[in-house]
Amino acid sequence: MDQDKLIRNILELKEIPTMSKHEHLVNGIMNSIEEGVIQKGDQLPSINKMVDTIGYARKTIVKAYEELKERGIVESKNFKGYFISSDKTDQVLKVALVLYAFGTIQENFYNVFKSHTNPNIEIEVFFHHNSVSALEEILDRIDRKYGFYVIAPIEDSKIKTLLQKIPPSKLLIVDRYYLPTEEYSHITQEFDKSTYDNLKELLPSIREYKELILLYIKNSAAPLDAIRGFKRFLKDFNIPGRLQGTYEDGVVEKGSAYYVLSDDFLWRLLRDCRNQKLTIAKDIGIIGHNDNLIKELISGGITTISTDFEMMGKLAADCVNNQNKVQIHLPTYLKKRISI
Repeated sequence: MDQDKLIRNILELKEIPTMSKHEHLVNGIMNSIEEGVIQKGDQLPSINKMVDTIGYARKTIVKAYEELKERGIVESKNFKGYFISSDKTDQVLKVALVLYAFGTIQENFYNVFKSHTNPNIEIEVFFHHNSVSALEEILDRIDRKYGFYVIAPIEDSKIKTLLQKIPPSKLLIVDRYYLPTEEYSHITQEFDKSTYDNLKELLPSIREYKELILLYIKNSAAPLDAIRGFKRFLKDFNIPGRLQGTYEDGVVEKGSAYYVLSDDFLWRLLRDCRNQKLTIAKDIGIIGHNDNLIKELISGGITTISTDFEMMGKLAADCVNNQNKVQIHLPTYLKKRISI
């Protein structure tokens, strides 16, 4: 790296009166990257050296370095300084996107989110698989390295503490409503009332079966509020029913209806129906969780209770593009098909 040439590039911009000192530094560094004066992996001059050489206040230089860090062009390493991390000088923002896992729903969200964010925004994706320790490790690893964070959280006090380290202006919570404080932006689902209301809409169909069984995987990402809404529905309408946190192949019960929160359990349930020659909607009722194209097409169509994840992706992209505060609870829809 030619530090003398880098300094000259910055000093030359002092002659442009319409530029601020902050812009002299940012544009001087980006011009130097484009000219090949500094390259990916090179260390920028220390804050103290820039103060002595350029003559600007320390806070002005720090602000410029931090802006370049938010764009993903510069990264800081503890006790070592600032380094060039990307030569993409047209990049205006680097975003960390933290999701549960790369399933069908998350893939739909990601594809829409990516296609609607501005082209000069770089997105890096991480998955925590509903593991508190994995999410802790991710949050520690990405701390102060991105200009914006979009995170699907886990309800845990340790996670809330880590999220509070991110300024509200730089964090968007998606999917689950679990905010560090009320001032943070979110685009989330509501599960308790929506589960109750959608099951109530299906009440005449549900009464055709001897009981309603909620299938979910214990200690999984299944929303606890959905389980609470299910229990209230059973109680208020005197519906025989129960929770089932495991599924054993071959034990599907004829005459029962199932509300299935796990896609793995849903596919196994459908396989058992086929193997035992049970007619869906007649011998057994099925309600799925989170809609997608497969559930629309398989077995003539599975009734689902779901929010619009494509809309969630679009709204999240708008938030990132415009850096505006949003607080939205997305509605949940009943998609009635032939399975119940």
